[in-house]
Amino acid sequence: MVFSVGFVDAESKHCYDCNRMRPKQLRKFQRALQSILLKLRWLIPGIGVKRWVLVILIGTTMLGVGFVFLLLDVYRTAPETWWLPLIKIVSLQFIANRLLRAMIYGVAGVAITVVGIIGLNRALLRPFLRPGKNVIDAVAEYRRRDKGPRIVVIGGGTGLSSILRGLKEYSRNITAVVTVADDGGSSGLIRKNLGILPPGDIRNCLAALSSDEELITQLFQYRFAASTGLKGHSLGNLLISALTEITGSFEEAVAETGKVLAVQGQVLPSTLKNVTLVADVKLPDKKVEQVIKGESKIGKLGGKVRRVWLEPSNPAAFPPTIQAILNAEVIIIGPGSLYTSIIANLLVPDLADAVRASKAFKVYICNVASERGETDGYSCEDHMRTIEKHAGSRLFDLVINNNRYDRDLPQGVSWVKVNEEESQYPVYQADLLDVENPWRHDSNKVAKTVMDLYFERTGPLSTKEDTSTL
Repeated sequence: MVFSVGFVDAESKHCYDCNRMRPKQLRKFQRALQSILLKLRWLIPGIGVKRWVLVILIGTTMLGVGFVFLLLDVYRTAPETWWLPLIKIVSLQFIANRLLRAMIYGVAGVAITVVGIIGLNRALLRPFLRPGKNVIDAVAEYRRRDKGPRIVVIGGGTGLSSILRGLKEYSRNITAVVTVADDGGSSGLIRKNLGILPPGDIRNCLAALSSDEELITQLFQYRFAASTGLKGHSLGNLLISALTEITGSFEEAVAETGKVLAVQGQVLPSTLKNVTLVADVKLPDKKVEQVIKGESKIGKLGGKVRRVWLEPSNPAAFPPTIQAILNAEVIIIGPGSLYTSIIANLLVPDLADAVRASKAFKVYICNVASERGETDGYSCEDHMRTIEKHAGSRLFDLVINNNRYDRDLPQGVSWVKVNEEESQYPVYQADLLDVENPWRHDSNKVAKTVMDLYFERTGPLSTKEDTSTL
């Protein structure tokens, strides 16, 4: 039988390029090199590891020096025995250059120590890591957020909890200040029946700041059906209420709940007084005005809100809230319902004065769209004028407004746009739209915009953000 040998072409070339096929040994070498480089990432500045590696190396060196003195004493005084040649081999006496011996032992000692530290860290951190999360990345991310700016966000409702989800990617030093004038739904029933502050907005903010918004947070936000006899209460509201009874303090109950959810920051009420939000509303198609008591009732009549106030008036602010505002580096007001969330907070006199006195970078985030019964037809300038009418002037350094309008809004809702001729504040416009729910902000877009503006104002990003690209 005769076999014929065929080639791809007349020049006897192979059907593939051998020079472009990586040898197996080269691939192994590259994987080993990548593994070494990954280990060296522990020494990158900003994650707080090098100092402890240095401490361990110093201690290990001192221990090694002591062992060497002991070994030399044994070697010089011991009689000729069978194990004496072993000491010569271990001490590398067959290498004449003592400096080279020291370098060999030094490099080997450092390598073994670093590998041991990495292994120990992995063993200790493994229970606290999410599956597939790299230890170095987790530590670096924690350190980066821990060094983030001190941020205070003032508002309420879904707007506040939404922006908190975006901000927690930049800092762990976040304080959410929420109104306690809520009197609707589960919070209203708890407030009426148990006589404690409404926990609804606080519950939403705690869930938004949670480190792990998965099962435990979903459970915390779970709302029972009315048919169960719990009248639509959420589990989080019931938990905060129970902790208030156990600890005897609403603020301590909120703090303990934050520990359960591993909250990155804190949530504080604007005041501990049992206040009611009252509004003077001009009824639609009528010239008469009516006084409406209760935050949940203000927007239902569909009239024009003339002004709002708190009863009892001039409630004392919660002292830790004032302290957080005065210590803040960034203060964000909004987004949220203009009258029932934002102004309801700023009506606490000490709180508004603290915002004015603070040296922080103060930003107002205007709503994307109008809200039925509260801000029908309002422009961005209408929002600012209304806030100044109720809380005074000089509250903001900058106003941020959405400038994307290519989505359809629900009937009766309009875009909140900027009228540059009427604006008394510098206004920054950007795409802040949540394309799935165009009447709301996208939390990531808003957080990135605010933080970029803050870092542009305070200095280059490299001062705090270098470790984010490890």
